[in-house]
Amino acid sequence: MGPSAVIDLSALRHNLQRATELAPESRLYAVIKANAYGHGLLRVARALEAADALAVARVEEAVELRKAGIDQPILVLEGFFTSDELKAASHFQLEVAIQQPEQLELLSTHTVSEPITCWLKVDTGMHRLGFQPDAVDSAWAFLNSHPSVSKGVRVMTHLSSGDDLSDPATQAQLSSFQRSSDRFNTGTSIANSAGIIGWPGSRTDWVRPGIMLYGASPMSGRTGLDEGLRPVMTLKSRIIAINTFSKGSPIGYSGSWVCPETMRVAVVAAGYGDGYPRHAPSDTPVLLNQKRVPLIGRVSMDMLNLDLRSQPDAQVGDEVILWGEGLPAEEIAGRAGTIAYELFCGVTQRVVFEEIGA
Repeated sequence: MGPSAVIDLSALRHNLQRATELAPESRLYAVIKANAYGHGLLRVARALEAADALAVARVEEAVELRKAGIDQPILVLEGFFTSDELKAASHFQLEVAIQQPEQLELLSTHTVSEPITCWLKVDTGMHRLGFQPDAVDSAWAFLNSHPSVSKGVRVMTHLSSGDDLSDPATQAQLSSFQRSSDRFNTGTSIANSAGIIGWPGSRTDWVRPGIMLYGASPMSGRTGLDEGLRPVMTLKSRIIAINTFSKGSPIGYSGSWVCPETMRVAVVAAGYGDGYPRHAPSDTPVLLNQKRVPLIGRVSMDMLNLDLRSQPDAQVGDEVILWGEGLPAEEIAGRAGTIAYELFCGVTQRVVFEEIGA
């Protein structure tokens, strides 16, 4: 009796609609990279048929979608890095981000069966991928004159600090991008989830919602509920044992938590082997019978412990929600010193996935 992850597809579609409402003049790439942020690549793609297009990180993700019958436009955000990936992008009619000179070299030395739609990526301050502003013109000229590239090259960038509305870096990026892109008179894309929610100036021709689709907020100190979003994943398990320990009894590995009085302690079948964060400290909440109960002691691979002093009627078999409906993943992530993205992506293969709201 281990944990399960319930995926609410109606919540996913609600969040897509919320992104559309926030950027009504933009078309939308639904970002489903990294196995749809741990939610399941194909199930999420099939549920998001209303999206204008999809976006993934890598060519192999896009090929999997094509082979499964997904025919929406698909943008590969990292682009191609080998001749085989370039040929696959052409064969499967993928859109690609062009962000390094090596990609231009591959295009110049290989022919493809069908021209490829390209997005020229500009590094406006993220300093990860993209052409520096002074190199954009030559890359633009190359792409627009190359026979392997479809007409109508578009331009994009990525925000580094959109989660913080007080950080001037985003406005500086928007200004830098405008200087680079205005003279090209083409389609543009800037906004990720943080841009869609917090930066109206980033909502250009195309937006790229990611984490918000799954019901979590990208904004510092906020949750998905604050943004009108609904949680898509609810991770839950059950109590497998209840014991009574006397005052002074240590709980779990290294006895890092000690009973302050004689008390009941529950054991839940969930741990870091399932993707629950090992560094979640004591007092991190779970929901037991729809009431908050604190975790105590260290999280182990397969189990965690709960303080039942506020739940005298709890029984073996009772359901425990670890995050999701009624308990924001952002809160659990914050307690564990991480982000909701990592929680979602870290759910392991032994967790049973269930779908509702189809």
